[in-house]
Amino acid sequence: MKKTLILELKGNSLDDGPGIRSVVFFKGCPLSCIWCHNPESKKTGVEISFEPNECVGCNTCLGTCTKNALSKENPFFIDRTLCNLCFECVTNCPSNALERVGHEMNVPEIVETVLKDKPFFDTSKGGVTFSGGEPTLDMDFLGKTAKALKENGVHVLIETCGQFNYEKFNELVYPHVDLIYFDIKIMDSSHHKKYCGLPNKTILENFRTLYRRYLDGGTEVLPRTPLIPDITDTKENLLAIVSLYKEEQVKKTQLMAYHPLWRDKNLKLGISLPSTSEGKMGEWMATERTKACEKIFTDAGIALEP
Repeated sequence: MKKTLILELKGNSLDDGPGIRSVVFFKGCPLSCIWCHNPESKKTGVEISFEPNECVGCNTCLGTCTKNALSKENPFFIDRTLCNLCFECVTNCPSNALERVGHEMNVPEIVETVLKDKPFFDTSKGGVTFSGGEPTLDMDFLGKTAKALKENGVHVLIETCGQFNYEKFNELVYPHVDLIYFDIKIMDSSHHKKYCGLPNKTILENFRTLYRRYLDGGTEVLPRTPLIPDITDTKENLLAIVSLYKEEQVKKTQLMAYHPLWRDKNLKLGISLPSTSEGKMGEWMATERTKACEKIFTDAGIALEP
């Protein structure tokens, strides 16, 4: 039976849609946003992370690695050019400082796991959220999982960056989804490519198509924008997003305040921090700045979802 890489199954979530939800984090994303809050979900393959604060210095892993990929002299402890991902070091690490990132699961395994929380879904009007990474990377797998959950009476929500083939999405996924959280990050296509890895033409086309379907009675779409200091939170960018929303008759949106926790996650994966991560991107976003961004939307008559 086909499997796909899952980063994590997180239960009892109150931050990923209405009610109490279980979140399925898929591994892999077509974008490469420099501020990604889940950098461990970017790559489509398995990885190893190292948390130095959890290491007890027992050196068990050093004697386990046959490739000599581990050393306290390495900048990130693991030399990933030598590591063959055998995960022997992970198996033998007594403190879980070394961890495997990404586990293969099939549809029945995911469904069986999240259905254990169905009483909480029913009581709170919650359900299951597919996130990532980008859940639409494996459209067939996503569609089958969503369909199985719908057949069990579970509310299904998808969080997407919007970079996907619309025809496949419409055929395989759309019929089994109750709510779509759609990220609109940067309106200028060249800036989108600079900071996210790809231009935004496909993303904006998919958003327009899905939102117009929603207005015609289709699946609800909620556009969302992460507020990234000096990148997405600029007045120019936010006003451009407002203009798009006015054109498409968007009445509500969600703004996600910035936090710098992704920086530590990068280091655990052996990823150097970009130069843009310094300054404001190294700090939590001030409440005053968040409110100023919110005002741009409320002044335009666009409501904010909490």
